[in-house]
Amino acid sequence: MNLPSVYIFNWLFLLALFPVAFFWLRRAYRILIQRDFSEVALKKGVAPPNAEHYAPYEMAINLVGGVIMVGVLVAVLGFQALASEDWIAVAGVTLWMKLLASFALSRHAHGQGLGRKKG
Repeated sequence: MNLPSVYIFNWLFLLALFPVAFFWLRRAYRILIQRDFSEVALKKGVAPPNAEHYAPYEMAINLVGGVIMVGVLVAVLGFQALASEDWIAVAGVTLWMKLLASFALSRHAHGQGLGRKKG
């Protein structure tokens, strides 16, 4: 049963992909082109002391996520090539995987990865 509220939430999610893709691609651009490492592997807003070491990984995470989001937007709005369930699945998995990968990278960069002991 497709209620009108389902369509509204689908459109809101689709419209939310625009700023998400923009910010991710902008972060990748800042790291790759401008060599700005201030947003690399942040933990509580603070970059690790050796942020340039983790910059390629953060740039790749943001670039892949942003390109996939732009691909979803083009496929849905430009070509109407994806069904509603398909683009929501692709966008949702991409969103969560990017967030989890960035979180894991930030914890690893700040020395709180697996196998680390405080001491």
